[in-house]
Amino acid sequence: MDELINKVTQSGIITINLEELYPEGERVAFDIAPLLVEGLMLREKDFREFVKTHNWSDYAGKYVALFCSTDAVIPQWAWMLLSNALAPFVKQVTFGSLETLESEIFTRVLEHFDVAPYADQRVVIKGCADKPVPVNAYVQLTALLTPVVKSLMYGEPCSTVPVYKRK
Repeated sequence: MDELINKVTQSGIITINLEELYPEGERVAFDIAPLLVEGLMLREKDFREFVKTHNWSDYAGKYVALFCSTDAVIPQWAWMLLSNALAPFVKQVTFGSLETLESEIFTRVLEHFDVAPYADQRVVIKGCADKPVPVNAYVQLTALLTPVVKSLMYGEPCSTVPVYKRK
């Protein structure tokens, strides 16, 4: 009987799994709409009182997305006050949806991603993930790796889609 040979292991392909870079921590959305008068406008005095008295420590260690679920026009300073109140407690705060938040989280992670180990290597970015890795993370990682890798692929080492190959 012939010995089974794992050609994927012998290929020298390095796999990057973005899911392994996923920062732990609960993601929450903070909707400003319930603080609006008749769902339309923000009363500054009442809003400032809310910001002053609300228990922001409930958000400790979380990632927070600030948004408004109505079409009300919210002044910029309101988002700034919320951000300022949350900052001492949260891992990160941003304006936008949970999807926007996730994208910004990965942007921060990838700012510190060391591409040096991948220089002149054949690299595959793993495609399937159980955690919500945003498309933007794949886009940013591709931009980081393309200048240094020999080739870049997407998928699994046994079944990849070519993305880039140095000439």
